[in-house]
Amino acid sequence: MKNLKDKVAVVFAASGDIAGAVAESFAMHGAKVYLAAKSTDKLQALARRIEDAGGNAVVAAVDALNEDEIDEFLNKVIADNNRLDVIFNGIGANYDEMGGRPPTTTATFDQFMAPMEKICGSQFLTSRVAAKYMIRSGSQGTILLLTAALSRSKYPNVAGITAASAAVEGMTRVMAAEWGGNGIKVICICPGAIMETKRISGWIEESAKEYGIPVEQLVAQYKAFDLINVSPTLKHVGETAAFLASETGVAFNSHIVDVDCGKMNIL
Repeated sequence: MKNLKDKVAVVFAASGDIAGAVAESFAMHGAKVYLAAKSTDKLQALARRIEDAGGNAVVAAVDALNEDEIDEFLNKVIADNNRLDVIFNGIGANYDEMGGRPPTTTATFDQFMAPMEKICGSQFLTSRVAAKYMIRSGSQGTILLLTAALSRSKYPNVAGITAASAAVEGMTRVMAAEWGGNGIKVICICPGAIMETKRISGWIEESAKEYGIPVEQLVAQYKAFDLINVSPTLKHVGETAAFLASETGVAFNSHIVDVDCGKMNIL
């Protein structure tokens, strides 16, 4: 079913695994998809996959932390299409960008604020610029943000990224309240640990080497809290995003939507 037929969708940080899956799902459901990332190197292959599958993809170099670049890019999208129906920002941060995982007592203020600036800051910028153009063009669109289950977990040595994740969720509710009168939905997607992503698989392999633990043991620890014998996949995330952006997803607004198949350790 073409749930997004003739819709115009923009995916920021589209070079990431989750954002790429969302972009492919948008295209599969009929949307014209703009793929944006700071570097377009990885986007060309994604665009080819989308087009080979019969979709429509446009590649653009956009730094999702640069408001001027975001504004110029979305202004062109509106000029070319007279509408903007969906945006998704898949930006993430690696532990090495935050100086590793230092305890809160030894982490510097800069280390704590790094994920806040990159993750929450980027979501703030792309969302508010998109809302401006949706309001101006009369597009009653959907703004999809991305968070992590750390926001409702109790793990040590990740104060910065945990705070940033919780901040994105709070911001989602505020933006939904502000822009709902213009027919704009704002929803936050919260995937569980997607084993097929480079970030999770890489962290598991590194941790296994560091602590001398078999990879299978660490994976089993992740799965120990599953409510059913199914783990979330990139396809699950992409299809959920497409549903939320469609007319049938209108019942969801201001919500944090977990895509984790159910976890006992997540509030």
